[in-house]
Amino acid sequence: MKLFEFEKYFPDEQSCRNKFRELREKQGVVCSKCGCINHYWLPSKQQFRCKHCRHFTTLRANTVMHGSKLPFRYWFIVMHLLTSTKHTFSALEIKNQLGHKRYQPIWEMVHKLRSVMGKRDEKYMLHGEVEVDEGFFTTEIPMGEKGKKLKAGAGSQKKTKVLVMTESSKTIPTKKSQKEKKVGYIKMAVIPNLEAVTIDGEVVNAIDSKAEITSDATTSHTNFPKMFSKVDAKVVKPKDIGKVLPWVHIAIANSKSLFIDTYHGVKNEFLQEYLNEFCYKFNRRYFGEDLFDRLLMISTLYRTGFQHRLYNKNVA
Repeated sequence: MKLFEFEKYFPDEQSCRNKFRELREKQGVVCSKCGCINHYWLPSKQQFRCKHCRHFTTLRANTVMHGSKLPFRYWFIVMHLLTSTKHTFSALEIKNQLGHKRYQPIWEMVHKLRSVMGKRDEKYMLHGEVEVDEGFFTTEIPMGEKGKKLKAGAGSQKKTKVLVMTESSKTIPTKKSQKEKKVGYIKMAVIPNLEAVTIDGEVVNAIDSKAEITSDATTSHTNFPKMFSKVDAKVVKPKDIGKVLPWVHIAIANSKSLFIDTYHGVKNEFLQEYLNEFCYKFNRRYFGEDLFDRLLMISTLYRTGFQHRLYNKNVA
């Protein structure tokens, strides 16, 4: 949705409330007390009421806005900002754009939206030919590790491990710049270690068992032949990565570039939320102006798993 269209359809708080209510009624309100799906709207209370047990449900209840006191228009503006560009915005920049005094509630709002992006992508499995590899993202040193001697390489306290999975299929390049594989959907998951049991737990919930896997021949992937219909695991030399696992490493490089350009630093405990946004927008890169409507829709369907916590505004 373009900026002038957003201003036209959502000029004030009431227009945003009306739209959110319309989407909630369309998706269906479920009573948290009896499970009934039949409700009616009470204008006097600005709440839904269950036709069976008469229990009230607020407009924000069990949505991404659950428990929030921020204006509906704040949420709509932020959803528009996040979906209007392939880049992103720091919570500090959003706070400044909104003219809000406090950083904490804005920071939480943005992370809650990123959380429901991840919840939505969890519903979909990767199919066909799938590349699998791990990436290492530079993050802040965890509190318990500060003051300790830094480890070298991938085991450094400043490196957070991320499992990256991308659908990709062979194609015939028509331009020199075109890759030998075209990309489908992607998934990225923060993992605590590179043990096979950890990797197995992630891929089984992300990749269809009939998929054909391409990966490097590490001990982390030893169980793949038991889990998928076909596995092509080989030692990949650095010079061949672009041919064997091109889209995994393009996804890693692009997401890292995005974070570096936008944030002063990222804590490892929040890295997954940033990856959620990157993957959500990448997977819907052809949606164009409909991306705002999609995010608005899922904001009515999911109650975020992101919890309230105090945070330092110096790191977005």
